[in-house]
Amino acid sequence: MEASWHLHWTSSNAGTRTWSDVRRNCGGIFDGARLDEQLAETEQQIAGPTFWNNQAAAQQVMQRRRRLDEDRTLRDSLRRRVDDLAVLSDWAKSGEDVLADLSRGLDELQQEVEAAETKKMLAGEHDRANAIVTIHPGAGGTESQDWAEMLLRMYLRWAERRGLRREVMDYQPGEEAGIKSVTFTLTGDYAYGLMSAEAGVHRLVRISPFDQAARRHTSFASVFVWPELPEDIEIVIEDKDLRIDTYRSSGAGGQHVNVTDSAVRLTHLPTGMVVSCQNERSQIKNRAQAMKVLKARLFDLKMREQQARLDQLGGEKREIGFGSQIRSYVLQPYQMVKDLRTRMEVGDPRRVLDGDLDPFIKTYLMQKAAGSLGAPAELDEE
Repeated sequence: MEASWHLHWTSSNAGTRTWSDVRRNCGGIFDGARLDEQLAETEQQIAGPTFWNNQAAAQQVMQRRRRLDEDRTLRDSLRRRVDDLAVLSDWAKSGEDVLADLSRGLDELQQEVEAAETKKMLAGEHDRANAIVTIHPGAGGTESQDWAEMLLRMYLRWAERRGLRREVMDYQPGEEAGIKSVTFTLTGDYAYGLMSAEAGVHRLVRISPFDQAARRHTSFASVFVWPELPEDIEIVIEDKDLRIDTYRSSGAGGQHVNVTDSAVRLTHLPTGMVVSCQNERSQIKNRAQAMKVLKARLFDLKMREQQARLDQLGGEKREIGFGSQIRSYVLQPYQMVKDLRTRMEVGDPRRVLDGDLDPFIKTYLMQKAAGSLGAPAELDEE
């Protein structure tokens, strides 16, 4: 490390930073005085004699207190880390052999600061919820179906890195390769808030492994993301609006393949939405899982319809929604992954396809919070 270690260091996670940078970032994540005021106000509400008269409102206040309490715990943790590193900094200036401990501590602090910054940006109503994700290939047969399966692998690896629990609910394999569709859930804090950054159309350019002439192909696949709704949100689905079909699960074979007609397909007749689930051996459990997905999709549809009405009244052009081109993964004739909303580029597509998505997600969330997201650019001709 350089002699000027006390001014700069090279973090494996954040490049070259200054000690004052990190201290400033720690101080800027939370408004300490305001946070304490909000906690005191919330505690006063909870102590009120009529607090539990309205159960729904009380639960919302309790959830808010839990979030504020978590913020306070995180703020205090960051302050302790900064104070400890300040002591190590003083020791290093005095000639003590603590540079390795100081460097390691700075890296750990930087990671905690970045996690806190991301958490602060995820303040939406459902951002903390579990995520329900569906991937559909675009037109193009085997090419697009293979691309959809590559995206599934990418997201499952990313979720594993973040410690999210993964469960595939419905998997429809392609006839030659890839998948016709897949639905899976990600369970863990902020799964929906993080994964919602990936909703949209993803584009792949590569030399096709299925083309004997080794020509370049462009494939598309759509990613849809919905929050798993809490129990207190009621979505009414009448029996007359629902068609329920059962069928035999489609698996790759082997001793665990389901040989009974336990897979369930729900069709919501008014909207035409179709949801399937086949991962459970019990038809009852598959139906319950499918209903959970259907309710999430109907809730999302309702919210988007309300937003569309507001946009129409206000005449304001808002950020892009599902079905919009968001990212290109180019493997040939050059190597590049480019997000068309944030303009972020990475020159190592393999790393991204192996699940290294956090830089894209964080950049998206930062620009969204700042109101600086761009509309997707027109695709260049390859």
